[in-house]
Amino acid sequence: MTKSTPSNAYDAIIVGAGIIGAGIAFGVAKAGRKVLVVDKNPAAGYGSTSSSSAIIRTFYSTRDGCALAWEGLHVWRDWKNFLGPTQIEPLATYVECPALVLQNGAPDGLDAACRHLGDLGVPWEFWDAQKLAIQFSSLDPRSFAPPRQGDHEKFGTPNGGTLTGALYFPDGGYVTDPQLAARNLQLAAEAEGAVFRFNARVTGIATQDGRVAGIALDDDGEHINAPIVVNAAGPYSRELNQLAGVTDGMNIRTRALRQEVCHLPRPANLAPHRPNFVMIDADVGSYFRTERDDALFVGGTEPECEPLIWVDDPDTLDRNPSPAWQNQAMRQALRLPDLPIPGQAKGVVDMYDVSDDWIPIYDKSDLGGFYMAIGTSGNQFKNGPIAGQLMAGLITYCEEGHDHDGVPYRFPMPYTGLELDAGAFSRRRQTTADSTFSVLG
Repeated sequence: MTKSTPSNAYDAIIVGAGIIGAGIAFGVAKAGRKVLVVDKNPAAGYGSTSSSSAIIRTFYSTRDGCALAWEGLHVWRDWKNFLGPTQIEPLATYVECPALVLQNGAPDGLDAACRHLGDLGVPWEFWDAQKLAIQFSSLDPRSFAPPRQGDHEKFGTPNGGTLTGALYFPDGGYVTDPQLAARNLQLAAEAEGAVFRFNARVTGIATQDGRVAGIALDDDGEHINAPIVVNAAGPYSRELNQLAGVTDGMNIRTRALRQEVCHLPRPANLAPHRPNFVMIDADVGSYFRTERDDALFVGGTEPECEPLIWVDDPDTLDRNPSPAWQNQAMRQALRLPDLPIPGQAKGVVDMYDVSDDWIPIYDKSDLGGFYMAIGTSGNQFKNGPIAGQLMAGLITYCEEGHDHDGVPYRFPMPYTGLELDAGAFSRRRQTTADSTFSVLG
């Protein structure tokens, strides 16, 4: 027997309770709408959010991407107040630390980012090779580009060049427990009246008169009615868009991509005067961030030597370490010669929800009332909370009858005073030529 929830039960349904979905729930509930969040997992942030390296940084390939990240950083700095007056314990911890992008003289796609940051008043500076060597004396300064697999005959062979310096971004950091951050947002949303329902998978999108009308769930055929549905389903976003029949109206689409992050011991001689920092190194195709005083989280920057492993059915993801784990660890060891690589692989395997240009879609769709916060490409954890506010404003703008496709919504950002052109994240945009086409965005 099919059950149906009365049409006046909810004003909006958010599909997905990761950092993005929980952030949207908070934003939409604060705007006065009755919100239901459904997620196939047993808890908020249980999916790909829990596997995030949770890096907070300011640099992206587009101006609006930089502006959103700059606003997002201020949210993390003010996390307790951002969540509102409700007492929420324990709070996710934001660790402030700088980020460095090593340079070898080759184009890395960040020239545009530095121009944008300068225009926005976001600090950054260039360190020459001498300053880099003083600050990080244990780094091997030789260039090994292009990145190679560990079994390549030229793996580890220097190319005759050296690092030319680094871009230094003083403002940034990471969140120590990304799943807890999503849980914090859930509690803040619940304080605004939102309802969360877990272990519930969406199997259908209902429509009526050219608009979304609700969702169907897989447990007992239940239908839940609502005039607004938001796709924040992460690696499952493509499946949900197909259920809604909205893919034909999109120039930019999404797809799930398998990813691995290595957890490795921190070398004792690695910048002992800097307990926390993030380092990105396209020369060897890796990034890492510190974790406490004794570990590194090491991931890849999608170098050409590592084949992309697309996951058409996210339920079939193989979460066992693959040769990519060893390759990432070995490439990182080229830069950190004293990096211990254990015999047993330790880390996480999960998925990015990747857009065609690695820049997110925060937008409406061609189906009235159906919205999307997708294609986060492994680089939007930092923006999840403020993206929730952006989506809440966009939904109000569209539901009041404004033509977002013709005159895009402009989001006023409270911390920085900047105004964001939400059209930069449109489903109808052309592929962003300045994108790094990697996790850097």
